[in-house]
Amino acid sequence: MTRAFSGKTLVVASHNAGKVREIRELLAPFGIETVSAGDLGLPEPEETGDTFRANAELKALASAKASGKPSLADDSGLCVEALNGAPGIYSARWAGPNKDFAHAMRKVEDGLAGKTDRSGHFICALALAWPDGHAETVEGTIGGELVWPPRGQNGFGYDPMFRPEGHDVTFGELEPARKPAMSHRADAFRNLVEASSKN
Repeated sequence: MTRAFSGKTLVVASHNAGKVREIRELLAPFGIETVSAGDLGLPEPEETGDTFRANAELKALASAKASGKPSLADDSGLCVEALNGAPGIYSARWAGPNKDFAHAMRKVEDGLAGKTDRSGHFICALALAWPDGHAETVEGTIGGELVWPPRGQNGFGYDPMFRPEGHDVTFGELEPARKPAMSHRADAFRNLVEASSKN
């Protein structure tokens, strides 16, 4: 990592309330104040990248340039081995314009019909960008298994059908306070902090 964040306020470059909440919880121990792109009324850029990293950087840079402040963006999704990695970077798009993740989870389940391999993993890319156009990006992952029917009302997105390795409950069943410490987002955040400390 060639540049570390040293300020007190970060823009969380997201309009997704669930992501903003989890990122705020991860940043809280560092005394960093956050404001979301949604709170600032910043437009959501079109995600035209072909990787999680590319989309995270695109969102972080757009937010940093529009706000004039360092910005942290997340691009994450569910990758299912038996579906050749789908939905992957299209995870949100599978939910359609109305963000109907019940429909998206059903689409995953339909794709798994007749398949014995139900393994999958979440990937999270975190990009930290500055208004001058510099960005630092890291990734984190967590493996698990897809269950059906979905279980639990907590979390967001595909959480109710994802059971992380070593656990009997889905992300949707986990108490909200537990997920941020063990998720793919937490793994990426640890990598970001570690890279920052090497400067």
